[in-house]
This record gives sequence, structure tokens and C-alpha cells, in this order.
Amino acid sequence: MPDSTAMAVIDSDYVTRILLRLLNTASPTGFTDHVVHVVGEELEALGIAFEITRRGAMRANLPGRVASPDRSIVGHLDTLGALVKDLKPNGRLAIVSIGTWSARFAEGARVTVFTDHAAHRGTILPLKASGHTYNDEIDTQPVSWDNLEVRIDEPVRDRKDLIDLGFNIGDFIAVDTVPEILPNGFINSRHLDDKAGVAAMLGAAKAIVDRKATLPLDCHLLMTISEEVGSGASSVLHQDVAEMVSVDNGTVAPGQNSQETGVTVAMADSSGPFDYHLTRRMIDLCRENGISHQRDVFRYYRCDSASAVEAGNDIRTALVCFGIDASHGYERTHMNSILSVASLLYHYMQSPPLFERDKEAIGPLEDFPDTASDWEDPATVALTP
Repeated sequence: MPDSTAMAVIDSDYVTRILLRLLNTASPTGFTDHVVHVVGEELEALGIAFEITRRGAMRANLPGRVASPDRSIVGHLDTLGALVKDLKPNGRLAIVSIGTWSARFAEGARVTVFTDHAAHRGTILPLKASGHTYNDEIDTQPVSWDNLEVRIDEPVRDRKDLIDLGFNIGDFIAVDTVPEILPNGFINSRHLDDKAGVAAMLGAAKAIVDRKATLPLDCHLLMTISEEVGSGASSVLHQDVAEMVSVDNGTVAPGQNSQETGVTVAMADSSGPFDYHLTRRMIDLCRENGISHQRDVFRYYRCDSASAVEAGNDIRTALVCFGIDASHGYERTHMNSILSVASLLYHYMQSPPLFERDKEAIGPLEDFPDTASDWEDPATVALTP
């Protein structure tokens, strides 16, 4: 377990409250306006200034002694979900997924379908849902989005009834999170990815505000609204940001080193390795402040950092994670992991710039860092014939 003293600066009651508020706010990718207002209200209550892009990505601003180079911490507000694909003759809705998640985890989910002018409750069911009708066929039908439909809790018998109620192709479907926080600290819920990360970011920001901490340089808290479909932080950065730390989930599974306690520092994801120096700054901060941590590599995973780099931003990136079991399904984490991430972010925001030279986009070789300085014998990092 993480050292409780390392997390003492974080208001755990606040983190719990904002996490539950976020989890109970529908925000599938493309339907994130309301959650932006929710986070905006929290930032205003903390007295933190922020800006919003045309589509709703948020950039909160914590001023430091130096305005440039900036640093940023990024999490995403959007979640998985679904869209109405078709209005079926039997009065039910065919659906397609928003984001990448298995139809296996959609079966049985309670949902809200948002039409142009109303919200309707319903349930995602397999096409063959009743064993009393289909016998063993309920166990042999394929796991596929084509084999799912939404049963609306309205008196509908056919397609015309759906049309009369205002249903249309393309209506957004939000899946109930059903959060449960246990006395022992475990948290079960859908969409902890990445609402637990945003809660950790806000918890760290609150600690900075409460303690009137002086930051060495400006830090921007970025909340993106399209990470689950790949675009993420591609258009919300200041151009002079030199360091960006993404906050997301670390997958707990056989073959992975992530845990549901402490911080998982990602060394690489499917887009490649993260910045050598910034990643080790995260590890050093954990060590210096008694924050339990582990390292991991994610082969089938990418975060907001990838979209920022692919958009042409020349920035150092790192990824720190709270541990999640069954990511993109019925997820579980532990409050200690969220608080550990918040504690790490709190200390990171107060740490000096990684390199003074990074305030300039282009510079000479003389002050460029050299990984060989980490070893007594620099020849150990050179290729020799």
C-alpha cells in the first residue's frame, strides 16, 4: 500500500465527491458538453481560471513564477458509449459502439438514450435474451455489437412508435456507471477511465490552492473530450508547453506490472516509449516523496500524449496511471491508487523545470542532455565494433 503520509496533502473527501459527480455525469465521446460545465463549476469553486476550445476541451491555468516554458497535465472527460444505428421493426434500437469496448460488457447494461428533445431509459440486451424462449441458443450466439439491441422502457411495438417518440439514427447512448465505493477503499464502476484520473488532477490542484503553493512555472490542467476515439490532446496545448504528463489507467492483468495501489509509471505504450528524462522525473518524485509505484509497458493502449505528438508538438511526454482491473469493462480500482497519483501530481507541479534549455524550441548541442551521464562509464551506452 502507498505511504499514507505521502497522500496526506490530498483531500480524500473532495476526491471522492468529485469522482462520484463525474461518474454520475454522462459523457460518451461526442456528448461531453455537460461534463465540461460540471468540471468548470469545480474549477470556479477552486478559483482556478480556465479556457474552453470550440468543441469543449478545457485548459485550466495555475500560474507560476515563470510563464514559459509551460508544463501541462492532461486527462480526458469523454467515455465509452454507443450510438443508435437503426430503428428496428420490433420497436428496439440497433446500436454501434463509441470507442473500443467489447459487446460482452454491454450486455445487460442500463442506459440512457438521448434523443433531440428527451432522455429515455432502456437496457442493452442480446437478440436472444430469454432462455425460456431460445433455450441453449442464448449461450451460443456470437459476442458482437450486431447481436445487441436496446429495449426502451416505453410502450413501443414497432418502428413507427419509436419515430413518434422522437428516436433517430445517431442518438447518443450513455451507459450507467453504477459506482460503488467500499469501506476498504475498492471502487467498482464503469468509466473510471478516465474520470478517476480527472478526479486525481482536481485533487492535486485543490491541494496547491489550499496550501497557496508557489509553482516554479505555469502549469495547465488539460481536460480533453475525444481521447476514446484517438484525437485527445491534439489541439488544446499552448505552443510553448515543454512537458506534458498524461493521467490515465494502468491495466491490471496477467503479464502486466500495474497494480490497483500506488502509481504506475508507464515506460511505453503502443505509440512508443515516453520521454526518458520526464519519465524518470516521475519515478524520482515517487521515491523522494514516499509514493508507492511500479513501472509498466502497454502494448495495446495509447493515451492523450500520442495525439499531441502526432499533431506536431515538440514536447516531452510521460504517462502516470492509477491501476484498473478489467479496463473498458466493469472496472475496479482502489482509492489509494487515485490519491497516490494526485500526490505525485501535487509534487510534480512544484518541481523545477526538467531542463532550462527547453524554454527554447531550438538550441545548441552544448546544453542538450546526455543519457550517458547516468552511468560512470559513458562507453556503456555507445555501440562498439
